[in-house]
Amino acid sequence: MASEEELKQQLEELQKQLAKKQIFEEAVSSIKTHLRDFYLSSSPSLRKLFYSVVCRVATILKTRYTAPGFWLAGLGLFQEAETLVSDSSEKEHLKNCIVQAKEHLHLTDNPPEVYPSSSGRGYLFEGHLTVDPEPPQPQWLVQSNLMNSIASVLTAEPSVVPGMDDNNRMENASNILQELLDNLEVMVNEPRAPAASKEVVAKLPVITLTEEILANVARNAECAICKENLMVGDKMQELPCKHRFHPPCLKPWLEEHNSCPICRHELRTDDDAYERWKRDEEERKAADKRVNESLYI
Repeated sequence: MASEEELKQQLEELQKQLAKKQIFEEAVSSIKTHLRDFYLSSSPSLRKLFYSVVCRVATILKTRYTAPGFWLAGLGLFQEAETLVSDSSEKEHLKNCIVQAKEHLHLTDNPPEVYPSSSGRGYLFEGHLTVDPEPPQPQWLVQSNLMNSIASVLTAEPSVVPGMDDNNRMENASNILQELLDNLEVMVNEPRAPAASKEVVAKLPVITLTEEILANVARNAECAICKENLMVGDKMQELPCKHRFHPPCLKPWLEEHNSCPICRHELRTDDDAYERWKRDEEERKAADKRVNESLYI
């Protein structure tokens, strides 16, 4: 039986082979065999390496290869790995990989199910932006719920809410009212940025990472969205702020957040009202800055 160090070297070599299109399927098959034979008896650190290599397969499929044969090989690997891992976040991610592979191969008529992330990072590996465990409610619904809460507290009978006297009732109503006012202020002063313009996103440059490019970035550089280490051959999309991300990671991120995950630079949207508000806000801030500077002259 191979030692853990030998298995580690074999997995690292197989991961390198994934970058070669002509032997990709063979490498995936070998990874699957190693997974089946050695995962359960491996140490925690080696299990993490197994998982990392499987995730690398998913990244390469999303960013490079589209042929059904490659995705079919990946699907078999994801299904094998999902039955073996015990970590809940890893299992959820692998379920997403399986859904995406089946969708790519048109093996399901059902819309892909989204498995919420338990990591709390707000995005899930593989270009596949996560939803939060409970998606944020729209402002109008938040405010409606708060108004209903105020009404309930003010009209509640002491017998219905044990221990609540008039002072408690008014204090609770006051707290809820303040929360409502805070939410109204957020909605009025800081509207949520709409999705980035599809035209703008489509025109963002895409580059392929080379040895020379990687030599000029930090060691173990990663995509800030999926957290996968960058490798030669990865395609990366560049924002105007010069930060780069896997295209399949960036597109859903911009649809949800419309800002660079690193520096929060916003892209133009197709919402004219929001763009006008943004210009007015920039002019207001510039005017405030000029006033403040004049006070110190």
